[in-house]
Amino acid sequence: MTPNLDPIRIGTRLARNWWTIALRGAIAIIFGLAALFLPRITLASLVFLFAAFVLGSGILLVTMAFRDRLNNAHGWILLIEGAISIILGVLAFVWPAITALVLLYFIATWAIMIGILEIIAAIGLRKEIENEWLLLLVGIGSVIFGVSLLIWPGAGALAILWVIGIYAIFFGILLLMLAFRLRSWKRQRGDM
Repeated sequence: MTPNLDPIRIGTRLARNWWTIALRGAIAIIFGLAALFLPRITLASLVFLFAAFVLGSGILLVTMAFRDRLNNAHGWILLIEGAISIILGVLAFVWPAITALVLLYFIATWAIMIGILEIIAAIGLRKEIENEWLLLLVGIGSVIFGVSLLIWPGAGALAILWVIGIYAIFFGILLLMLAFRLRSWKRQRGDM
């Protein structure tokens, strides 16, 4: 007898793991608040905060991917998104003497790659949850943020810190909204 390998749809996978999305949102908000309200933060501290944020986010994504097995494209997207986050987080921890410009490029690259993967996941989610736009908005916002950092890298350290903080809070709030919407959808379906 072979095990049932029916692919788990993205909405079901995300709804089962809504708490990991909420936790990612909370981590992002904490990172954003630290970036905004600790303006005299040293570059090394910012690197460690960024590394912790990205590493924690990546671990939660990988957990979500493996929790329901990797038997479809959505599981692999979550795994890739998590792996990218973990790699960038580890690089930032291992290389703490990083310059501001390199950190900026790390953050921009991460935001663009994660944004693209979030958009792909959102397209799959929209097939299951009607009028679901939050994950798409997170993805688009991430891509715009990343491209903006690449286009205007010399905007000034304080301005960059503010932009990073605002983005992280925006990203976190949208993830929290998505998580609680998924939790409600899961309760309505009741079959997960």
